[in-house]
Amino acid sequence: MSDEDNASASGGCHMCLAIPGKVIEISPDNPDQALVDVVSVRRRVDLGLLQDDRPQPGDWVLIHVGFAMSKISEQDAHDQMQTLRMLG
Repeated sequence: MSDEDNASASGGCHMCLAIPGKVIEISPDNPDQALVDVVSVRRRVDLGLLQDDRPQPGDWVLIHVGFAMSKISEQDAHDQMQTLRMLG
């Protein structure tokens, strides 16, 4: 039985979680790397997937496993964080 079949049979589902973070600075040595603030924790994030819409300091991005997946508005970032808080 595949994972998908198993999840369906047990009533479960698989989901990827992306968390919002605010770009603090872009690495001067590597423009595909940024320092991002995620609920007061700063971490390095890869921006390589956002070549067509490059984030700048102050922009908000959705992050999944160390990669910025998309830019989002500040309001969307706050809404997403509120939803994550409600989920625990």
